[in-house]
Amino acid sequence: MSSAHAADPPAEERVALHRQPGFVSFLVSRLAAVFAMQIQAVVVAWQVYAITRDPMSLAYVGLAQFLPMVVLLLPAGDLVDRFPRKRILQLSWGVQGVCSALLLALSLAASERVGAFYAVLALFGCARAFTGPTLQSLLPNIVPRSQLAQAIALNSSIMKIAVIGGPLLGGILYALGGGGLAYAVCLGCFAVALVLLVPVPIRFAEASQALEATAWRRFTAGIGYIRRQPIILGAISLDLFAVLLGGVIALLPIYAQEVLHVGPEGLGALRSAIAVGALLMGLYLGLRGIKRHAGMVMFVAVAVFGIANLVFAFSTLFWLSLLAMLVAGAADMISVYVRMTVIQLATPDAMRGRVNAVNMLFIGSSNELGEFRAGSMAAWLGAVPAAVIGGLGTLAVVGAWMRLFPTLRRVDRFDDASR
Repeated sequence: MSSAHAADPPAEERVALHRQPGFVSFLVSRLAAVFAMQIQAVVVAWQVYAITRDPMSLAYVGLAQFLPMVVLLLPAGDLVDRFPRKRILQLSWGVQGVCSALLLALSLAASERVGAFYAVLALFGCARAFTGPTLQSLLPNIVPRSQLAQAIALNSSIMKIAVIGGPLLGGILYALGGGGLAYAVCLGCFAVALVLLVPVPIRFAEASQALEATAWRRFTAGIGYIRRQPIILGAISLDLFAVLLGGVIALLPIYAQEVLHVGPEGLGALRSAIAVGALLMGLYLGLRGIKRHAGMVMFVAVAVFGIANLVFAFSTLFWLSLLAMLVAGAADMISVYVRMTVIQLATPDAMRGRVNAVNMLFIGSSNELGEFRAGSMAAWLGAVPAAVIGGLGTLAVVGAWMRLFPTLRRVDRFDDASR
């Protein structure tokens, strides 16, 4: 009898994921916050362009948010490992709510001072630098280790729902009541997120350890840890170079107009197909998960991502291009799922903030630089050669990384990543 009881999992791990204390509240709070971010992104871009009529103003909208994030991510990761993570997330969402209130005030005043909008967006970017590493580090403190992979898949799916629905809702709100109504809804969403986060219990945090004496050592500890862990380094760098070389999102407007000959609704469908594919795959992974050969599954998924982008590159049929984007989104979700699970399980809790900050820095850089790579190469060679070269580059990276990181390739069950 005693041996049978010893083999049983802990009581909290026998509870279904959706019944884990605080997990559903955490998911809904994040859903509200991401909806607010997506609504705000659409509306502020529309307003700034309406004021300036200058396409470069849209680049500055992104830059105003991206630069503060790049500067603050490593210090943010340090703070996430030193102070209560839920409190940091509450402060971050609170500041983002203040930004929505400031944008609401600018809209109600009918202000055309575009510099004021950029200043608010810079503050918003500062707050977002803390949101990313905190969210990724907080989830393993809410659910047990055995259910972390499933929780990551469902968490990613929640974000995709907001990515699909948020921009659409933002456009509807702006059409109904202008920026004032849209920003008021954003403010309400952040308030809901903060209220729902309050009762979420932190049940699986590990005891804090002594940290390095100097700030510089603390900031760079995440980079050093990743360099010493080939599984984590391989997973992060594989995603970095696959997106950097293979992403085609920046080319979608060109393909829609000049290759597929569809209007703005076709462009919207192509962008939505990526998110829909990711959402469906995320829901599947949340229910079924990946039980074996996790490392190899990640490599296959990235290869499928590259092949899907190659199909899109050569396609002149709208339905085939739509299908290719759907498959690319689903394959990317598998890669994200494996990467995030491996990183969380292979990283001690006391290091998660700094490691996740580096991961967020890589993700942001790959997205921004990937769009620059695609756009500049399309300007030099044309959109189709740019997309083809990107897809082939992704497949080359997969082959090279399988040789460079055999430990990642050999990861079977997710628990192997922590050994």
